[in-house]
Amino acid sequence: MTTIRKSEERGHANHGWLNTYHTFSFADYFDRKHMGFRSLRVINEDRVSAGAGFGAHGHDNMEIISYVLEGALAHKDSMGHVETLGAGELQRMSAGTGIVHSEYNGSGKEPVHFLQIWIRPAEHGLTPSYEQVKLGDAEKLGKLALVAAPEGGAMKIHQDARVLLGQVEAGKQLEYELRAERGAWVHLVRGEASVNGVKLSAGDAAAVTDEAQVAIEGGAPNSEVLVFDLA
Repeated sequence: MTTIRKSEERGHANHGWLNTYHTFSFADYFDRKHMGFRSLRVINEDRVSAGAGFGAHGHDNMEIISYVLEGALAHKDSMGHVETLGAGELQRMSAGTGIVHSEYNGSGKEPVHFLQIWIRPAEHGLTPSYEQVKLGDAEKLGKLALVAAPEGGAMKIHQDARVLLGQVEAGKQLEYELRAERGAWVHLVRGEASVNGVKLSAGDAAAVTDEAQVAIEGGAPNSEVLVFDLA
């Protein structure tokens, strides 16, 4: 079964400096029908104005992945990392026993557009950790690159979940085998595509359950998808 979550149905808030969309319940947006999907808890699509951002705040017991789509994201945390992520870069933090971090637009002129993803860990009380990686178009065009998994990949997460990122050309197809009793959440980052024959536009998502395969067909040049394979 493939169930669509339309972009315009997401929670939305515009704070002036922050224009944000919430796929699942988050902050002031509450929807009992959309509290997450298996261990996937949050997908927020954020656009932050030049010079603005999120001040120091804490997290614990969560796997947090940020993916910068456009612009630059300045990051600082209590583990000692001070980084600026550019377009195409991903960051993974295991908050574990607790971290404090801040995220600001790294540009004084241009907005930053990024996704922030939360996955519940399989175990609480882990030692906090951090990884950062950049994937170029060549590493994801025509394929699904493994971004994060418990056994590693580009980054390691502490959950029976695999995060894949790919680009599919118009008229071509990416296929992903889904093992029995697992589910997939497919988020269309940009472009147009169909998932198991159902059309998606940018910001839309599809929940795939009780299927052996996820078939993604491109409807526009270099459409980009995130695939979450979840126990």
